[in-house]
Amino acid sequence: MKKDRNTILVTWDYTEVSEFALLHAIRIAKMVENNIRIIHIVDSITAKKNYNAVEEHFRKTAEDLQIKYGLPLQTIILTGNLFAGISNYASESDANMVIMGTHGIKGVQKITGSRALKVIAGSTIPFIVVQDKPQSEDRFKSIVFPIDFKAENKEKLQWAIYLGKYFNSKVYLFKAPVTDKGLLKKVNTNLNFAVKYLIQNNLDYEIHTGNKSSKFAEETIQFAQKVKADLILITTTKYINIADIMFFGAPEQYIIANSSKIPVMCVNPRTSFINMGQFMWGRY
Repeated sequence: MKKDRNTILVTWDYTEVSEFALLHAIRIAKMVENNIRIIHIVDSITAKKNYNAVEEHFRKTAEDLQIKYGLPLQTIILTGNLFAGISNYASESDANMVIMGTHGIKGVQKITGSRALKVIAGSTIPFIVVQDKPQSEDRFKSIVFPIDFKAENKEKLQWAIYLGKYFNSKVYLFKAPVTDKGLLKKVNTNLNFAVKYLIQNNLDYEIHTGNKSSKFAEETIQFAQKVKADLILITTTKYINIADIMFFGAPEQYIIANSSKIPVMCVNPRTSFINMGQFMWGRY
């Protein structure tokens, strides 16, 4: 998180899940003291024919939402491709995170969902994907943090600490069950790294282990249901492609579209890790 990134983007397409996303943004923004900006994407053809009408409708909608929820909302309309537009704008703007509503990934939606996941995986800004309104206006009481052997686990730790400190959350470290000695060593290294910084930031945590490494994504959802998680924090596959999603099914896709409708924060792995030392003292 950079200090100049102080805005939560909310994707808006006039659907019910868009308003769910806004409700989640309001919940988070109040705690982390961020602005909220709703972003609407218009395709080029519509923009050429009816841009003024689109702009007026969006302006009126934003005004109604501000009155309904009693807080200021920034707005922006972008022209072009839905997913690329959101990702590019988020990376270049002052966005801290993007909150996006989804209906899950079923049938034909799997194709659309796969495109969205590919954009999320390539974004430099984390996405929180939601399927329902917040279960309460209370803090994030529990965050599930799956841990496997990948080095990218360290990338999402900064977000567990960031949200955990603001919401006074408990972090559930859910460890992948591996038998290979080499992989087990990497899992334990990641686990110890996470525990070290959670302790230094005075965050409560528990450690649990799954049973079947081949079904770790499914077990993660089951565990999240058990602890009544408010958020699941995952790292997206670094070099994900359309075949991974459409034909084999990426674990991220399964978790994002979970039937319990638990919000999922997707963090993109980067080529270099941040300096974790900034999390050793207080808030930012």
